[in-house]
Amino acid sequence: MSFLSGKNVLLGISGGIAAYKAPFILRLLKKRSCEVKVIMTTSAKDFVSPLTLSTLSENNVLSTFTSDNKNDTWNNHVSIAKWADLFIIAPATSNIISSMASAKCDNLLIATYLSFNGDVYIAPSMDLDMYENSANQKNIDSLINSGKRVLPVGTGYLASGLEGKGRMLEPEEIIQYIEDDLSKNLPLNGKKVLITAGPTYESIDPIRFIANKSSGKMGFALAKRAAELGSEVFLFSGPTSLDIVNSSVKIIRIDNSDEMFEKVMKKYDEMDIVISAAAISDFKSKTIFSNKIKNNEQSIKLEFIPTKDILEQMGKRKKNQLLIGFALETENAIENSLLKLKNKNLDAIVLNSFNEDNLVFGSDENKITYIRSKNDVTHFDIKSKYLVAKDIFDQILSEYA
Repeated sequence: MSFLSGKNVLLGISGGIAAYKAPFILRLLKKRSCEVKVIMTTSAKDFVSPLTLSTLSENNVLSTFTSDNKNDTWNNHVSIAKWADLFIIAPATSNIISSMASAKCDNLLIATYLSFNGDVYIAPSMDLDMYENSANQKNIDSLINSGKRVLPVGTGYLASGLEGKGRMLEPEEIIQYIEDDLSKNLPLNGKKVLITAGPTYESIDPIRFIANKSSGKMGFALAKRAAELGSEVFLFSGPTSLDIVNSSVKIIRIDNSDEMFEKVMKKYDEMDIVISAAAISDFKSKTIFSNKIKNNEQSIKLEFIPTKDILEQMGKRKKNQLLIGFALETENAIENSLLKLKNKNLDAIVLNSFNEDNLVFGSDENKITYIRSKNDVTHFDIKSKYLVAKDIFDQILSEYA
């Protein structure tokens, strides 16, 4: 799992020997689907090439308040700071730590740092006696007291030839520290969430199938939001072209209702929250033709039988799970949803609105009603499916309050 996925990250590099590790930190961030911009001090260029960092980050490396070209474009430290979700300074030398603690703004890195209001992670790097110097320790304490995350230092051989505390943590240790810190305060940290999404394809012959117009967009939006809140997500998706690049989300692809039933029920018992957003077929063909049905047939007769009711089975087996279903009704919407809520032993049901102005299938927007009981019905305005997912999880989080 990674709680860095999709974040905008500033990587600040100061002039210490450990700057050679910065490209490895950068690669680990990119591997976690972060967008990274690098700010380096002038002295840091003696230890690592801006060209290397620019190539790996796919962004221009920033170092001075104006660009190096003849037009002298201003590098706006305020805009840069507002772009970022978090700021990593690695390595942080004694000099840069002193400047941060005293607000001595004499370079672009410090100017951006002083303009940044998010989480800051500082990875110190210096020799043994420098690290233990009382003035340096006072500066570190000052940063910690102001809410900055100062990482521990490693112990081992130092550039001076001495051995002891002061070396910067290895790139993998830095990233792990940040991920652990980001996750610990998230409301669904440690929770497992199962979400179903998309349609199912019920075969008639090797070529043709019965399905519906579900795009899976609502389920994928729910999975994205669940991951942002710190959970481990298992997304069981019917056929769809959608994807999520997030290591906290495991996508299990399925084709038909029987496959969905089998795979979902294997995972169900270990889940904390289950949201059934998939539009699973209610019926399937009793007979699947072994060969393609020819178009010269005058007529064909198909007999349909009910599919397994996955949500009903989950309701019967429910122990401690929070179980939420979806409903799409064309008449008596609230009444039918309340009946489904009761009969399937759900904790809540999300009613999709279906009308000429809001065609749910394939749309990027949705309008829902969140129903816990006859006397607990919450209506929401039409909005993007990601914002709908946020509304749904706000309701869910109230169960954990």
